[in-house]
Amino acid sequence: MAITITLIAMATFLFLFHTLRRKTSNLPPSPPALPFVGNLHQLGSLLHRSLASLSENYGPLILLHLGSIPVAVVSSAEMAEEVLKTQDIIFSTRPPSSIAARLAYGPRDMAFAPYGPHWRQMRKICILHILSNKRVQEFARLRKEEVELLVANIAGSSPAPVNLSNMLVTLSSDVICRAALGRKCSGEQRFSEMLRELSALFCSFPLRDFIPWLGWIDELSGLNARIKRNSEEFDQFLEQILEEHIDRRRGSAAESHPCVDFIDVLLSLKEENNEEAAITLERSDLKGLILDIFAAGTDTSAATMQWVMAELLSHPNSMRKVQEEIRQTVGSNSTVMVKEEDIDQMKYFKAAIKETLRMHPSLPLLIPRMAMKDAMLRGYSIPAGTWVLVNVWKIARDPKYWENADEFQPERFLINNISTIDYSGQDFQYLPFSSGRRSCPGFNFGLATVHHALANLLYRFDWDFAEGEKEHALDMKETPGLSISKKYDLIVSAKPYGFFEHNE
Repeated sequence: MAITITLIAMATFLFLFHTLRRKTSNLPPSPPALPFVGNLHQLGSLLHRSLASLSENYGPLILLHLGSIPVAVVSSAEMAEEVLKTQDIIFSTRPPSSIAARLAYGPRDMAFAPYGPHWRQMRKICILHILSNKRVQEFARLRKEEVELLVANIAGSSPAPVNLSNMLVTLSSDVICRAALGRKCSGEQRFSEMLRELSALFCSFPLRDFIPWLGWIDELSGLNARIKRNSEEFDQFLEQILEEHIDRRRGSAAESHPCVDFIDVLLSLKEENNEEAAITLERSDLKGLILDIFAAGTDTSAATMQWVMAELLSHPNSMRKVQEEIRQTVGSNSTVMVKEEDIDQMKYFKAAIKETLRMHPSLPLLIPRMAMKDAMLRGYSIPAGTWVLVNVWKIARDPKYWENADEFQPERFLINNISTIDYSGQDFQYLPFSSGRRSCPGFNFGLATVHHALANLLYRFDWDFAEGEKEHALDMKETPGLSISKKYDLIVSAKPYGFFEHNE
């Protein structure tokens, strides 16, 4: 009886608190919430779609309560510009996360670190030393080798169907592993399992973060044990890789081991820990940055390539235009692969990738931000500590900004007033890689792989649905994850094109 009275009293207090607070401040509109859980009961597994539906009813800026956490959801380009540009500094920090704290070393990485001197240093390292345009170009040979291997594997399987989805995951993983670690990891079952679990954990919902008094359920459900196990396994893996690099560097003169991968670059910076270098790196910083690269890069590039191929297979006219452009650009007498420098001339091909990223952004919701102080968004009060979610998927499907928004039309990116839209984050109706201080610093690295791989796949093969797989290939349902992937794998047949048919 006493427990019942206490619960009723708490529910009444919360109701009165939120009611009185709304009367004294102009908070954004909110859907009805339940005691304790807030609006959690209104959210499905595909969070971006649930939030888009709520925004249709309540407007481009709404306030939800996920348990005890107030969350402002932004669903228009104008509101996104306020958060990501006009008031970027106020919304540049990350909310605390028990998962990021454990998996990302504090967090001492870049993606989840709070705004401040440490985060600025991590971002500077990424932009200037790891993911610069110069560094991206240095890995061109690596991408070429991995794409050649992919093409050879597909050709060797013809005319049998191939699981293109799995092959693209392997390609993405091998490119990132070689660039980051100096070796492949796709053949290591332990690594693949760790990476899958890492992605799953970053997408999990720890009750202790949202409803603290129910945090004991995380222990009961096994979530805490999974986080601990994955953290320890990944740390052991990264420690082993670091020691291998350190031993190699000790065994040769400094000038005889050029920076051949990201860890070499980071170790060189760590060795320069002095005032002149203006960079101080701890071992946990190195591991946090490498973890970011794996978490952000592997799934996103593979998912993007899968969506591009799925959309082109679903739109034969667009597929024909893309392949004609590539083959006219490269020619039909070449015995080599499409070169990266050829891709600049392929305007329709690049438009098809832009259109795919509009319809299927890898991160439909930007990583949560948090207001560092009280703010106003278009007349609405956003109290300090409020989380902010930007629904880039909803914005990119809004007919206010995009004609026939739910249709795949690469041609839209060739029209004069839209052709200038790029990935820089300055056009707030199109934010596949975010914008402002927290924009993705590695999108050029990922796009280089996406462009090079897809150009060669579309050049070297004619594609069709495998027998009995057309329905699944055409099905654009999504599956939740760190990035949003196609629910069903692409099982397709690839026929070598033209003279390649006789020379594979």
